[in-house]
Amino acid sequence: MTIGTLIELQANLKALNLSGIARNLDGHLRQAKESGIDYEEFLLDLTGRELQARAESRLNRRIKESKFPLLKPIETFDLAAVPDLDMRLFRELAGGGYIQERRNIIFLGRSGTGKTHMATALGIEACKQNLRTRFVTCYGLVNELVEARQERTLQRLVQKYVRCDLLIMDELGYIPFSKEGSEFLFQVLAERHEKGSVIITTNLGFADWTRVFGDPAMTAALLDRLTHKAHIINCSWESYRLKQSLKQKVKHA
Repeated sequence: MTIGTLIELQANLKALNLSGIARNLDGHLRQAKESGIDYEEFLLDLTGRELQARAESRLNRRIKESKFPLLKPIETFDLAAVPDLDMRLFRELAGGGYIQERRNIIFLGRSGTGKTHMATALGIEACKQNLRTRFVTCYGLVNELVEARQERTLQRLVQKYVRCDLLIMDELGYIPFSKEGSEFLFQVLAERHEKGSVIITTNLGFADWTRVFGDPAMTAALLDRLTHKAHIINCSWESYRLKQSLKQKVKHA
């Protein structure tokens, strides 16, 4: 193949939005010539590489949009450290069926039991399925909503969070909200009800949520929406974080 033909072919591929193939065309052609594969195999291999490149690019984009503070995929979660966790259910949740069914997940438990790790892992699995995912701390979300109200962009921000396929809200209960902040958070969750899934991690039992939201009636209404058909996982085991730290110390001893 002449240089002119190669340049023209690369331009055609870019025009067809096959940029992954275009970038590596010279190497692909050289490899095909050396291995002596026929045209059909060559095209199959080429299109397969393009699809893989697009899938990787899509996943990277979804993960970047999700704003995870740390990437903790499911493979890094030590299931052996939490023997009381329902493994069958957790693997089922990783499949993402709960998102299609618009069901929620609530992780209840003390600090250090792996709630955030599990929530993040499920969020990454959702990204792999090309689902719009967003990770926020509850306190950070409330601050963002209050600021949006001051800037008169509240409804736009609420709709941004309503449109997510999966919204992960971390650390509910660590810091109480103002009355205004509680109402804005209620608005987001109320509008998401049966439109998209929510994962919440919290160190508080349901009876103590009034301490965070203040208004008993609003708290009851919120719990009614969140717990409807929800998967509630009680993380009552010993500190996952402590077990991981001890394991690392033993490994390096």
